[in-house]
Amino acid sequence: MSSLSEFHLLSVLAQEMNMRKASERLFVSQPALSQRLQSIEKDWAAKLFIRSQKGLTLTPQGEEIIRFVNGVLKEEEKVRESIRSMESGVSGTLKIAVATIVGQHWLPKVLKKYIERYPQAKISLVTGWSSEILKSLYDQQVHIGIIRGTPEWKGKKIHLFEDRLFLVDREISSMEEVVKTDRPFIQFKSDSNYYQEIQDWWHRQFTFPPKRTVVVDQIETCKQMAINGIGYAILPEITLNGEETEIYKLPLLDQDGRPIKRDTWLLGYESAFELKQVRAFTELVSQYSHEGR
Repeated sequence: MSSLSEFHLLSVLAQEMNMRKASERLFVSQPALSQRLQSIEKDWAAKLFIRSQKGLTLTPQGEEIIRFVNGVLKEEEKVRESIRSMESGVSGTLKIAVATIVGQHWLPKVLKKYIERYPQAKISLVTGWSSEILKSLYDQQVHIGIIRGTPEWKGKKIHLFEDRLFLVDREISSMEEVVKTDRPFIQFKSDSNYYQEIQDWWHRQFTFPPKRTVVVDQIETCKQMAINGIGYAILPEITLNGEETEIYKLPLLDQDGRPIKRDTWLLGYESAFELKQVRAFTELVSQYSHEGR
């Protein structure tokens, strides 16, 4: 049976698919790496990689073994984290997946406090759409996720905050003017539930679709286009820091005349909250949310 160090070697080879790059990452010479790979292949009684001038290619046997190797390494990391969490102080790596909008506008201040308070802790952060965050949680690639909307989640779920939605424009000062304007409606790509929420509001408010539409891939691009007078946009309050000047911000209302709000949640499996670095972050986030954003 191969050792964990050999599992790590195989994992690096499968990531790089190149002997030179893998040897540089592993701090060994290429001949030494080649010799160790031959020994491992002999141990498994199978050819794992095919070499060519373009690099390495995994054999079917290699693909199967790499899946096993990565699974073992992931479990090893969990065990090491659990051991570290038993020691005094907060250390280890905090793995977070966060909705992009939260990562851009809310999380940095929280992480700054976390790093200052727990200098021994490390942070691994990925951002994406809320649907991608949920997938990362289900696949146990991260400890906790912070998402937008109302999630279906059977694990631990903590409500962080809610923020209103606004129609933002330099010229439109009332909803009635939307009917008359030829200005484009600037939209950003988002999760389907957020898109549907906007569509439902629009159909309740108006009897026609926008005359002109511009679709961008990032919410920050959408915001900057609206602020610079290119058209109007619907933006969550979290993106509006109050420094925008000469901009009309019209709150979106539901059928009962109440502001439409977007929720933000922290999610995770119960086992993740047993880790000290996760508990420390959760406590800090809860404190920060109650104090106000």
